[in-house]
Amino acid sequence: MQGPGKTPTPPTPPAVNRKPKTKVLLVDDHPVLRRGLSQLINQESDMMVCGEAEDAPKAFEAVGQLEPDVVVVDVSLKGSNGIELLKNLKARYPNLPVLVLSMHDESLYAERALRAGGLGYIMKDEAFEQVLVAIRQVLKGDIFLSEKMKSRMLQQVAFGKGKVVNSPIEKLTDRELEVFRLIGQGHGTRQIAEELHLSVRTVEAYREYIKEKLNLKNATELVQHAFHWVHHQEAA
Repeated sequence: MQGPGKTPTPPTPPAVNRKPKTKVLLVDDHPVLRRGLSQLINQESDMMVCGEAEDAPKAFEAVGQLEPDVVVVDVSLKGSNGIELLKNLKARYPNLPVLVLSMHDESLYAERALRAGGLGYIMKDEAFEQVLVAIRQVLKGDIFLSEKMKSRMLQQVAFGKGKVVNSPIEKLTDRELEVFRLIGQGHGTRQIAEELHLSVRTVEAYREYIKEKLNLKNATELVQHAFHWVHHQEAA
């Protein structure tokens, strides 16, 4: 019973059940881009960057420790490859949505990313706000592609045709393409073997497959072709 002259104690307000923010892991070997993306994402009321990684081993470790809700990964990583990381993540964490954010031409890499288990592909030259749209879309389990890529893939389905090869480079497998890219960056066979954790003999075999598929006569033509392709990609 309340004593005379005492003010009643106000009831304790009920606890507010706030929905936890979506945790985003950024995997990119460019610190400036990671910083810019982090600032953008952390401004959102429903998302936060839970961690960053610059290569595949650190990314795999971060996924296990931080348990992100979504991963945003680049194709080219420090000493590793984003497509291979994507395959490994999909094998270990099949329900983890992954969005690929890259400077590389989507016509060459978007389908590879989807086949590897990614749910979306977006170019780095898109507006930052569009990255947020892509993240939210893959979080729902939906595919995110540019209108151009969606149209291209729908045409293939609608007309009952197989994949249209617009460039001989598209004939290369994911691993062959990675070897080709490293050749274009000036890496020798032994260096490529160490970086991709392959034997020298295996890399030499990939070089032969690439020459055959691209109709290149010798090692000199292979190096020149790879060099021009890499620099064209970087300038695009």
